[in-house]
Amino acid sequence: MNQTNPISIADTLARISLEIGSIKLNPDQPFTWASGYKMPIYNDNRLLLGNNEHRSLIAKGFQELINQYAPNAEVIAGTATAGIPHATTLADMLQLPLIYVRSAPKSHGMSNLIEGPLRPNQEVLVIEDLISTGGSAASAVTAIREAGGVVKHCFSIFSYGFIEATDKFKSISCEIHCILKFSQLLKVAQSTQNLPESDVEMLHSWQKNPFNWAEK
Repeated sequence: MNQTNPISIADTLARISLEIGSIKLNPDQPFTWASGYKMPIYNDNRLLLGNNEHRSLIAKGFQELINQYAPNAEVIAGTATAGIPHATTLADMLQLPLIYVRSAPKSHGMSNLIEGPLRPNQEVLVIEDLISTGGSAASAVTAIREAGGVVKHCFSIFSYGFIEATDKFKSISCEIHCILKFSQLLKVAQSTQNLPESDVEMLHSWQKNPFNWAEK
């Protein structure tokens, strides 16, 4: 008797994200990113926060990545602000300490950049919601290292898979992994939203050179 493979967390997350609009695909009417560029995809993982089952699914996805890549993690760190809620859920699940990294030092008090207890040489796992060019997540990794923590891995819910981000993390000797990869998203979009093959090819082309595509 043949057994069907269980649906992966990544596939489930892709379907949910497309259904609730936390990920939108529209090559014909591109979205304007914060950078000002117009892009054929938009991701807002904050929409996943409204449902406890979605938050739990993401934490389980991170747990799978931890089992594979970072089993010795001692502290969970969230990036401000979008990584904090998911880092919190994951830290609670694993019963590990939680810290978070500000985008800039606090302007009063102790002028902290990192909030929460961190001891020297603790192995810290950084949690980000989305990795595009990777700048903010890489800055968080560097800040934790400068504070004495050891960071070998950064996880995200979703990643566009840009070469720029890959190169940036290679330059700081930190691995990046995501629950949902860009290629997996497109496969699910094809099967659930009837995304045309022409759009799939265009999106793959965009991923390889997004900023050139945006300027057309």
